[in-house]
Amino acid sequence: MPKVTMWTGILLTILGVLCYVFWKELGANKQSLTALIPAFVGVSLLLLGGFSLLKPELRKHFMHAAVTIALLGFLASFGRFLSVLAKNPHPGLGLAATLLMSILTGVYVALCVRSFIAARRAREAAAP
Repeated sequence: MPKVTMWTGILLTILGVLCYVFWKELGANKQSLTALIPAFVGVSLLLLGGFSLLKPELRKHFMHAAVTIALLGFLASFGRFLSVLAKNPHPGLGLAATLLMSILTGVYVALCVRSFIAARRAREAAAP
């Protein structure tokens, strides 16, 4: 999972930077730091994934922190997506970026949960 975490972080960081740089093309009225929210989540995941490779004895803790951040990112982005979609049935590209963040973080959380369950089963099967 550390490499998946790092790749998810890279994709989210790219998404955030692209949203920040191409704000006009995405239909925003002005450039805003909130466009970098995916990048903030992405950098956090990238760092936690890297730390878990550097300190394998702390991997479990780093991965739990990473999935917590991703879950918060999913809840925030998906909630925002539903809120904006309810107000404006003809969304623009900015809303597509929000949906992309929720998909990336949602898939990552699902992969983490699957991995955590598999690790627990393996640990229980190895126990005497």
